[in-house]
Amino acid sequence: QLVESGGGLVQAGNFLRLSCAASGILLGGYAVGWFRQDSGKGREFVAAINLSSSNTNYADSVKGRFTISRGDAGNTVYLQMDSLKPRDTAIYYCTRRKYNSDLSANYSNYDYWGQGTQVTVAT
Repeated sequence: QLVESGGGLVQAGNFLRLSCAASGILLGGYAVGWFRQDSGKGREFVAAINLSSSNTNYADSVKGRFTISRGDAGNTVYLQMDSLKPRDTAIYYCTRRKYNSDLSANYSNYDYWGQGTQVTVAT
């Protein structure tokens, strides 16, 4: 399973660091993605990382503000979120890519999902 943590309530302009910890499943050899979903909206791609090459992919809306990285042990992925904006408010989910490690932005290409962590950015 995947377990997210690190969400919370912050003022606009501040930062948060989300963690995604894997247990019982392997992340090595796959890509791991972060998606977010606000109430009444669809699931939106945020970022993805290839755990082998550390290549990354970001949504245009977060480029330059968010950084995805992997932990040294290979079973944790982080999302550093800087310069947060109210429109970043959502539940953030981490997920493992199906079958391979390409950095897809399509949520249907991912299988294991965490329970999500709420991020709320106040004005």
